[in-house]
Amino acid sequence: MAKSSKFTAVEKDAVFIYSDELLNYRFSNDHPFNQKRLQLTLDLLKFSGVISDSDIIPPRVASDEELNLIHDSSYISAVKLAGKGELSRDKAENFGLGTEDTPIFKDMHEASARLVGGTLTAVDYVMKGKAQHAVNLGGGLHHGFRGKASGFCIYNDSSVAIRYMQEKFNARVLYVDTDAHHGDGVQWSFYDDPTSCTLSLHETGRYLFPGTGAVNERGHGKGYGYSFNIPLDAFTEDDSFLEAYRRSFREVVEFFRPDVIITQNGADAHCLDPLTHLSSTMKIYEEIPKLAHELAHEYCDGRWIAVGGGGYDIWRVVPRAWSRIWMEMTGRYPDSAELPEEWLEKWQPESPVPLIKTWQDPSGIYKPIPRKKEITEKNAQTIEKALYQLLKSKNQG
Repeated sequence: MAKSSKFTAVEKDAVFIYSDELLNYRFSNDHPFNQKRLQLTLDLLKFSGVISDSDIIPPRVASDEELNLIHDSSYISAVKLAGKGELSRDKAENFGLGTEDTPIFKDMHEASARLVGGTLTAVDYVMKGKAQHAVNLGGGLHHGFRGKASGFCIYNDSSVAIRYMQEKFNARVLYVDTDAHHGDGVQWSFYDDPTSCTLSLHETGRYLFPGTGAVNERGHGKGYGYSFNIPLDAFTEDDSFLEAYRRSFREVVEFFRPDVIITQNGADAHCLDPLTHLSSTMKIYEEIPKLAHELAHEYCDGRWIAVGGGGYDIWRVVPRAWSRIWMEMTGRYPDSAELPEEWLEKWQPESPVPLIKTWQDPSGIYKPIPRKKEITEKNAQTIEKALYQLLKSKNQG
């Protein structure tokens, strides 16, 4: 049963946060984090006839005061100096800047603050009743810490957004992260906070950055029991991934009963992603937003904010995966199983790989996994361990 609303009635189904200025978050020409994927996704939606200009809202720039909700003032100052070429190498390294993962680039503060502002724009539309759902695919930078950049992430837009919703709207916020990399920065920001709850499904940290996200990371102090992690074995396939997602999401949302759900939608669990080791296909990217949408209506009067995240096969995977979020939010779907010819013709000359021409993946996109049964059984055990306290409480109740 849905909670009675303490918020205003909605005016619009969904809004899509975007402007070309989001493309300014760019480390270098050969860095794997490439915001061209935003252009590719929006173009795919436009050529598919499922989005109009009236749906698109430009992002604002987050203020220093808003960034201070999560980030230290000294760190914000360092980012500003770095973007002007005025921060020494030694000081930069202390803040995680100028590394191979997170190089310094011109005007990096302004570009990063706009990504955060994009997520806050999405929040304001949803929490003020101007839209039921909102998506900022430029956001989802979940590795940023209070005083340090990490893993391609300078400011942590999701963490800022959660604190913003807590302070401005007195909201209980559920954060659900399906990026292949653990959502460490968001988890640690709220590790002792019982008014927020984090759920992360990711590839086990035994093989992958950031190396965290074990099932025993459950929170601290008053926040104990409000952090949930499902570390999936390498080469996990669709069915096992979706079993973990569906079961954990339903159990956690029933336990926490949030006012709003924010989902981080990294598209790097796909088998074609060059930085990870999972074996999912486009099937999971159809199902991930479906369940988020369903549970948002069941528990939060529809309040759902979606952000982007990882995703490093920007040509064959990310546009198709992220388009599904908008389609689910609006109920608008293309008529054909084929991608639009106009989109393929526009982007194939620039793509270094042959583009996939259908919304679904072709059969045989990856080699059979010989350890499938073992991986599936291990993941099932991980789910039980992660949800043990919840299931124990339900059984006792």
